[in-house]
Amino acid sequence: MPNKTALVNTKPNNTKLKSAKPQSTKPKGAKPKVAKPKNKGSKNIKPKKVLPTFVYPIAYCIAGVDEVGRGPLVGDVVTAAVILDPEHPIEGLMDSKKLSDKKRNLLSIEIKQHAIAWSIGRASPEEIDTLNILHATMLAMQRAVQGLSIEPDYVLVDGNRCPSFLSNTQSTNAANATNENFAQSTIDCLAVVKGDDRVSEISAASILAKVVRDDEMIALDKLHPEYGFAQHKGYPTKIHLEKIIEHGVLDCYRQSFKPVANVLAANKVKR
Repeated sequence: MPNKTALVNTKPNNTKLKSAKPQSTKPKGAKPKVAKPKNKGSKNIKPKKVLPTFVYPIAYCIAGVDEVGRGPLVGDVVTAAVILDPEHPIEGLMDSKKLSDKKRNLLSIEIKQHAIAWSIGRASPEEIDTLNILHATMLAMQRAVQGLSIEPDYVLVDGNRCPSFLSNTQSTNAANATNENFAQSTIDCLAVVKGDDRVSEISAASILAKVVRDDEMIALDKLHPEYGFAQHKGYPTKIHLEKIIEHGVLDCYRQSFKPVANVLAANKVKR
């Protein structure tokens, strides 16, 4: 569940006596200098939108789902599903990107120890190239929920859309259906914008997914240290793009992503 006084600060009186102003040496009639405003673009800065406190749906067992790795050029897109235990609340859950590596790893261990259930899902680079990254991410989310040892009756997904989550238990109509018109019931779900900062279950899922994928990039870095995967984690940084051009495209790259496709096309022309 989301963990959601004011201090009165009396400032000392620092009023100083005004000293007599020195006489101006500027000639009469000279135009006074106008001080330029310091932040020219300050008037155009829009205040950050504050989202309301999330109101949980009425449900018996809620799972949170999040993904990591939609933007990188290499490796799987990784998802996690987590059902937290209300009897063992975990302090410090938030968007995984706002946590240090050390804090994230410690929370990942605590989540696995105290959660009622957790599961990791993924979609491979080949699936990403075939389906596109959006549909591959939805598939990975479905796999994470299907991998839970306990089926939730409600799923909260970070973002603005969620896939259909099939239930392992048939509906009353499905139980009496023939093989030809067999229908399977689905689990209720809701997409929550900025859910990794507003919903504890989603925060926990984002932490697990982030730790898993980062560890995989560190392992890949040991196999191919010349690419620097441990530093950029597969994201299209300037250094990473230079390394791809220099050393070529590995099998674990997503060939449908434009920077990778461009390198492949250039190498094909050279041949």
